[in-house]
Amino acid sequence: MHSARLLLLAFTMLPYLNAEPAVLASTDGTPAPAFRWDLTLLYPDEAAFQSAKAKLTADLPRLKRFEGHLGESPASLLAAMELLTDLSAQLTRLSSYASQASDENTRNAPALERSQELDMLGTEYSRVASFVNPELLAVGESKLRGYLDAEAGLAVYRFPILDVLRNAPHTLGAEAESVLSSTGMITDTASSLYGILANADLPWPTIKLSDGTEARLDQAGYTRWRAVNNRADRQAVFTAFWGKIREYERTFGVALFSQVKTDWFNASVRKYGSSLAAALAESDVPEAVYRTLLAETNANLPTLHRYFKLRGRMLGISDLRYWDIYPPMVKSDKVFTYDQAKQLTIDAVHPLGEDYVADITKSFAGRYTDVYPQPGKRSGAYMSGSVHDAHPYVLLNYNNDYESVSTTAHEWGHGQHSVLANRTLPAPLSQYSIFTAEIASTCNEALLLEHMLKVAKDDDERLFYLGSALEQLRGTFFRQAMFAEFELRIHEEVEKGGALSGEELTRLYTDILKRYHGDADGVLKIDHLVTIEWAYIPHFYRNFYVYQYATSIAASQAFAERIIACEPGAVDTYLGLLKAGGSDHPYELVKKAGVDLATPEPYRALVKRMNRIMDEVESILAKRQK
Repeated sequence: MHSARLLLLAFTMLPYLNAEPAVLASTDGTPAPAFRWDLTLLYPDEAAFQSAKAKLTADLPRLKRFEGHLGESPASLLAAMELLTDLSAQLTRLSSYASQASDENTRNAPALERSQELDMLGTEYSRVASFVNPELLAVGESKLRGYLDAEAGLAVYRFPILDVLRNAPHTLGAEAESVLSSTGMITDTASSLYGILANADLPWPTIKLSDGTEARLDQAGYTRWRAVNNRADRQAVFTAFWGKIREYERTFGVALFSQVKTDWFNASVRKYGSSLAAALAESDVPEAVYRTLLAETNANLPTLHRYFKLRGRMLGISDLRYWDIYPPMVKSDKVFTYDQAKQLTIDAVHPLGEDYVADITKSFAGRYTDVYPQPGKRSGAYMSGSVHDAHPYVLLNYNNDYESVSTTAHEWGHGQHSVLANRTLPAPLSQYSIFTAEIASTCNEALLLEHMLKVAKDDDERLFYLGSALEQLRGTFFRQAMFAEFELRIHEEVEKGGALSGEELTRLYTDILKRYHGDADGVLKIDHLVTIEWAYIPHFYRNFYVYQYATSIAASQAFAERIIACEPGAVDTYLGLLKAGGSDHPYELVKKAGVDLATPEPYRALVKRMNRIMDEVESILAKRQK
């Protein structure tokens, strides 16, 4: 079977970057232990980690004993599958620990080296296991189905084994698969280069704001200060931050061009017609999903432009610029402590039932979250739930604002997805696709919004939350679809033999950025300084990843509306989707739950919801003018 199925080490990350808050801290200024995750729950100490790594290294050669013997009997096939599962579990735990420990401080060289060593060990696993897919195909469908019917223990492997048969036209011979697996040692170079440059080595600028504040504009600082109320300060933040990134346009261009070439190499050697086809085929997502998303997004750009005009009206700005997107349309200085964020999330998910509430309460009570920013800590937020027999972890960069509350609900939506899938299913079936993962997270955000609107004390507070909801829909649907369109464009350029310099990437991104923001129609002016934004997006180093944010929020809005409306069976259907993990192809799982993402309807329903929210905002504004 494809090693990707057995080595699903993907950490679900989101582009929410937060800055340093005032927090409860220990005497040396670092966050107290209650605000740090406890990785000793994975390995009690370094010695245990090294021992486990040595064990996996020693265990890997055992797999080769099955080479040439998978088709001997049902018992032989079962033994091989069980060993694969065991080796994958060992590697997943080791890799999760090493990666998370490195993310605590990306400047920590020994931690980075440990993570790199696990990348190498993962490549070796893939090389050793590379014979499995070709040999299963050689055994043949008829014989394999007979084995699956004859041996009850193979039931948990039925779906992944049959998935190997589905991918037969794109599976190479044993020797070629072995060589291709070995390229893993070099194919992540572009992503590694981006990560170190963006998170550790780039010399971020510091500027003085109008109130005298010294603002260091690393990625977390940019996210914090781009939303300040003073417009001149926002422009200064954008000028300094994007100006610094533009100094490295060539370097970022080389990195992203290398990634796109890698994607096309992997697709072409497996005889796919495009990088997109290869990326979608892994989870059997119809290409109509991607194409329909882009078509519907472009058809509904007038709704996005309506939002920008409403934003300009509420901010009192007639000449909108890119630095006017991020400040809230209604000013709020309200501080949300992390304890409040946890309680608000718990209150918001009550419609999902007592068991879900109990699970998320337990997650918050344990040391599974790394809460606050620290120097060198990885920016953004993600959930790591790949270790089947361990509790999921979440990395945050909490900033005591409502966006941080929303991010907390979002990431622990992922976390509870893993809790439910890991509890319900055995390891070979529990690891779910990003295609369904983002449904769990954005549904939590929708439920959070509904709760906040209920507890809002006045129209000002309602406007703040409604504005936040509009920004979520812009950022997660329209913005991610824009990224998806850019990603498709640059892959198509390479596939036809074109080159992508940093300057060319900026040119391509500029065209799309201006169209989405209505530059030609005077909706929002795109200045040259922000057209380097493509260099800031880490998700471009994860092959055709971003579109799933947009498809998922379309699906999650449908599920959330049914849950909020108390439709019979809505909660059970939704939780059933989460519990289904990776037991079927993700598009089919979502379709069976009542949402077909290959059709226009889910996207049009989302756009209607966005328009309804704007109607409500305008109604409040009209009431005030009377």
